[in-house]
Amino acid sequence: MRLLERARKEWFMVGIVVAIGAAKLEPSVGVNGGPLKPEITVSYIAVATIFFNSGLSLKTEELTSALVHLKLHLFIQIFTLAFFPATIWLFLQLLSVTSINEWLLKGLQTVGCMPPPVSSAVILTKAVGGNEAAAIFNSAFGSFLGIVVTPLLLLLFLGSSSSVPFTSIFSQLFMTVVVPLIIGQIVRRYIKDWLERKKPPFGVVSSSVLLMIIYTTFCDTFSNPHIDLDKFSLVLILFIIVSIQLSFMLLTFIFSTRNNSGFTPADTVAIIFCSTHKSLTLGIPMLKIVFAGHEHLSLISVPLLIYHPAQILLGSVLVPTIKSWMVSRQKGVKLTRPTI
Repeated sequence: MRLLERARKEWFMVGIVVAIGAAKLEPSVGVNGGPLKPEITVSYIAVATIFFNSGLSLKTEELTSALVHLKLHLFIQIFTLAFFPATIWLFLQLLSVTSINEWLLKGLQTVGCMPPPVSSAVILTKAVGGNEAAAIFNSAFGSFLGIVVTPLLLLLFLGSSSSVPFTSIFSQLFMTVVVPLIIGQIVRRYIKDWLERKKPPFGVVSSSVLLMIIYTTFCDTFSNPHIDLDKFSLVLILFIIVSIQLSFMLLTFIFSTRNNSGFTPADTVAIIFCSTHKSLTLGIPMLKIVFAGHEHLSLISVPLLIYHPAQILLGSVLVPTIKSWMVSRQKGVKLTRPTI
């Protein structure tokens, strides 16, 4: 009974394990074009559901106040779209002398150039109880910014060029992020009293949708026949990616918790996730566009395919640690910084 009670409490972590296991057993179910049709259900419906849910649950005054927090937005966007790719480029200069496949290294650089995701950083910030409004704004704004900046960064660091259909990507983002968020806010105005009285499980809804995203992501990873790599290379890339994520999470934590930073503990939570997460939903289509017809496209895509599920898993594992730090900090209890 105690084990069952524990499983209920940690249902999200159990769900992640089940989702990955199911994806491994039968990946064809969740791939693009498969029975679940993730190119529609995930790319449009799931993402739109997350932002409608956020719009419905978020107090309008909190979202409005987040818009004027310019220092926070500048920190996240500069870290994500300038510091991150530049640091990865320097790091890859060291790795270039090793025997690691050069196209995998180029893939790591493409990860650095990607914009933030439109879902996972928001959900994890919400799960911790951090500044959700700031996470929503920066995820959405960073994604829009990435439509222009990411192709330019790929051109700068990798020398690839192509005509990118900005209009179609922009319209998709607008319809799946901005519109559902606005609709959620409008609906909230009419049922505000009911929401405050009933307190619907918004977090459970978002987490359930994220499980679907995790499942379809791993289905794509497990079903890709073009990823022909030896296990050593995959393990090495996985180790590098996890090391990069942990290092950048720690770095953003240190910067945002300095005495003169001006950020609250809730701001720090949003910064940690928004600054270090990268979008697979936007990333893979962009890679397919920028590297259209490239014979090594599948190898270039591998690091991003690994980075996306790794950031969700790592973030989910760290939620309790970050949450206890934030709660203690908000209560005024002086604790040592957690190891991230």
